[in-house]
Amino acid sequence: MAIEFTTVSTPHQVDQILELQIRNHRDHVDAVTAASDGFTSVRHDRDVLQAMNRQHPSAIAVADGKLAGYCLMMPQNFRDQVPILQPMFAMLDHLHWRGQPLAGNPRWFVMGQVCVAQDFRGMGVFDGIYHRLRETYSPDFDFTVTEISQRNARSLRAHQRVGFETLHVYNDPAADEQWEVVVWDWR
Repeated sequence: MAIEFTTVSTPHQVDQILELQIRNHRDHVDAVTAASDGFTSVRHDRDVLQAMNRQHPSAIAVADGKLAGYCLMMPQNFRDQVPILQPMFAMLDHLHWRGQPLAGNPRWFVMGQVCVAQDFRGMGVFDGIYHRLRETYSPDFDFTVTEISQRNARSLRAHQRVGFETLHVYNDPAADEQWEVVVWDWR
């Protein structure tokens, strides 16, 4: 089966992202699956996700019309559109990368979430969609930032494999969870 790495071009693809996101959300997967396969932490509003993809289409993998995976491109100007992520953006405003403050630097964006459909795991989809993201946005951005729960060990390992480096580790007492802020520098 051929897998095509591309970017979102239709509202239907955004709907497919939302369906895959819900199926893999930490509230819908059991502890064993979460530990072995990972999980998503955020549920996006359809209208907000559509708007994000109109401005900067996210990277996706498609096989025979089926969504195999996605990697969301979340521009900084959407920081107030996803309430659960507002504390992350506020924290990012106080961090520095390679000696430069993130606040005020327009040359980075947040990778808003990555997910690979269960039927396509182990087939290079994760790496492929991330490389598509880089290919699409490296002319206009120097790096991307995201945060990953330390409980999501599979995701941490996969992000390290494609080139992400840890910038900051913090504890979220409300969720009783440790998070790693990671950066994939394209310079």
